[in-house]
Amino acid sequence: MGRPRWVAVCRDRDRRSNLASSSGSRCRSMSARLALVAAVIAHRGASQAAPENTVEAFRLARDLGADWVEFDVRRTTDGVAVVHHDAHLADGRRIGRMQADDLPDYVPSLAEALEACEGMGVHLEIKNLPDDPDYDRDNLVADAVAGLIAAYLGPGRGVVSSFNVDAADAVRAVNPTIPTALVCGIVQPAQAVARATAHNMAAVHPFDAMCDASFVRRAHDAGLAVNVWTINQAERMAELVAMGVDGLITDVPDVARAVVDAG
Repeated sequence: MGRPRWVAVCRDRDRRSNLASSSGSRCRSMSARLALVAAVIAHRGASQAAPENTVEAFRLARDLGADWVEFDVRRTTDGVAVVHHDAHLADGRRIGRMQADDLPDYVPSLAEALEACEGMGVHLEIKNLPDDPDYDRDNLVADAVAGLIAAYLGPGRGVVSSFNVDAADAVRAVNPTIPTALVCGIVQPAQAVARATAHNMAAVHPFDAMCDASFVRRAHDAGLAVNVWTINQAERMAELVAMGVDGLITDVPDVARAVVDAG
């Protein structure tokens, strides 16, 4: 299984200050041991070697050297938080209209996923956008997410992210100590940073194409960590590490592990 490597995924507004800040600070350490290296974050688990968002993919990610796992969270009609990227299963059935017990075995509950991620940190992306077929404007999944993070993860081992800032805000309304992050596609860097800071977030998760050295500097100057998705080429990983990104979200955690350790 290797060694757990806890690294920081958020930054103080003063980047020279200790990341293990007081409880009143917006950003806090993600670990008891801080390392000045980029975190290896397995995108939906080791998803190039195993079916994505499955217990198998999460366990394999740990074996391949991931520090963190990233996966997607949705809510069933009976209120159970489950892990799946799309609103529909491959056979067309809509998760938001199904009972949890009726889901295929390969779709884990959030509790099962967190158990499989023992020894790693977890980035939970809440899938709940206004154009989703089962959009929930009340973000009811927040209660389950916050409760299960508290039950299964130690301090600093869980981060909640979303394209939808309301979903992230709903989790912090339940438990203000849970760090949150803004996931963003191709947007103006200033807009992404301003939105994340306005919602008291700890990090931004930009799409690779929008991430350059100036974006990283802008985010860090605002006290935000930068975890970039989805990076599968070693050369690009090395470029991002040289820029000072805080995390590489990747389908191939073994490749990222080698790049980070070589740097």
